[in-house]
Amino acid sequence: MQYGQAVERIPTVVIGAGQSGLSVAYHLKRRGLSFVVLESNPRVGDTWRKRWDSLRLFTPARYDSLVGMPFPAPGRYFPTKDEMADYLESYAKRFELPVRTGVTIDRVSKHGSGFLISAGDTQIVADQLIVAMATYQRPSLPSFASELRPDIVQLHSSEYRNTSQLRPGAVLLVGAGNSGAEIAVETARAGFKTYLSGRDVGHVPFSLDSVFGHYFVAPLLLRVVFHRILTTDTPLGRKARPKGKHAMGTPLIRLRPNVIAAAGVERLGRVIGTREGLPLVDGGRALDVANVIWCNGYEPGFSWIDLPAFDEHGNPAHARGVSTSVPGLYFTGLYFLYAMSSTMIHGAGRDSEYVAEAVGRDAVRANRDRAPEAPYESSRNIAKV
Repeated sequence: MQYGQAVERIPTVVIGAGQSGLSVAYHLKRRGLSFVVLESNPRVGDTWRKRWDSLRLFTPARYDSLVGMPFPAPGRYFPTKDEMADYLESYAKRFELPVRTGVTIDRVSKHGSGFLISAGDTQIVADQLIVAMATYQRPSLPSFASELRPDIVQLHSSEYRNTSQLRPGAVLLVGAGNSGAEIAVETARAGFKTYLSGRDVGHVPFSLDSVFGHYFVAPLLLRVVFHRILTTDTPLGRKARPKGKHAMGTPLIRLRPNVIAAAGVERLGRVIGTREGLPLVDGGRALDVANVIWCNGYEPGFSWIDLPAFDEHGNPAHARGVSTSVPGLYFTGLYFLYAMSSTMIHGAGRDSEYVAEAVGRDAVRANRDRAPEAPYESSRNIAKV
C-alpha cells in the first residue's frame, strides 16, 4: 500500500456475485455479519448473459432456486441464460445484499492476520475472505491451437454466441460435455457439417422434460446421486472427485446420444494435434474444417490470489470450502467442493450455508481474541495507511 492511500476496512469480503456468492451473502446477512460482495461485471448476472444466445440451463426450474426465493417459472421449464441472469439480479435486490459491481480484483495478499484486497485504486482490508468463484475463470486451449491454419475460425465456448460468427464450412466441437454437445446440435441444425470430438462423458438415460424424467429421474439424479451419494464423505464420491487441475465432465443431462446423432452430428475421438494446419484426430484423421469451437474447459484463473492456499495440483486446499492452509480464507462455487452438485444451482445453497456458518464461528473467535484497545472499526471506516 502506498503512503496516504485510503483503505477501507470490512470484516468479511465475498468475491463474486454469481449463485454461490449471492447464496453465501444471504446466509451471512441472516447471521448479522458485516460484509460486502465484489463483482467484476457491470451487473449481477452478467456472467450468464455473456454465454451463447440459445443456452438454456441443463436443469429444470424446480432445481434452479436459491434459498428464500423460488425461481419464477413452472418446475419442468428449462430457463434461458438471460432469465437466470435476471433472477440472480432480482435475488440480490430482494434481499438487499451489499453488492458492488464493476470491481475487478488485481491481487489478494496477507495483511497482518487478515487480507489486503487490491482492485485498481481501491484497497480493502478484511479479516475474512470468501472466494465465491468456480474454477472456470480462464479459457483453456491446447498448445497446438496456434498451429491451425489462420483461415480457420477458432472460438472458445465462452466466446461463442451464435452461428453468425462461423465461416461457411464444417464445424469441429472439441469437448463432448454438456456445452460441446448443445452447441454441436445447434450448429448441425443450422446446416453446418458438425463433428463432436472427445470422450463419452455418459448421459442421463431419460429425458428430464418428460413426465417420468421430471418426477422420477431428476429427483433421483440431482437430489440423491449428485447431492447426497457423490460427496467427499462417501467412497463413491471420493473416487469420482477429480484429483488434478481439470474437472471431469458431468454426464449429459438434457441431451442423449440418439438426439445428437439425429441432429446429424458425427462423433469422433480426441483431437491430439495438427497435420498441415488441420486438426488431427486420434487414429490419424485430419479434418478439413472451417471452424473450431473449443469446449474443453477452463483453467482455474486464481493467479491473483497471492497466498499459500493451493495444493500440488494448483487447486485450492480446503475442507468443504474452509481453507486448510490460510486461516480466514474460504471458497465456495468450486467444482465438487463437497458434492457433484456443488456447481449446480441447487448445490450452491448447502455449500454456502456451511461456509457462512464457519465464517460466523471464526468471526466470533476473532472478535474475542482481538485486543480491547484495538476494536474492529465500522465496515465503512476509511483509514489512512
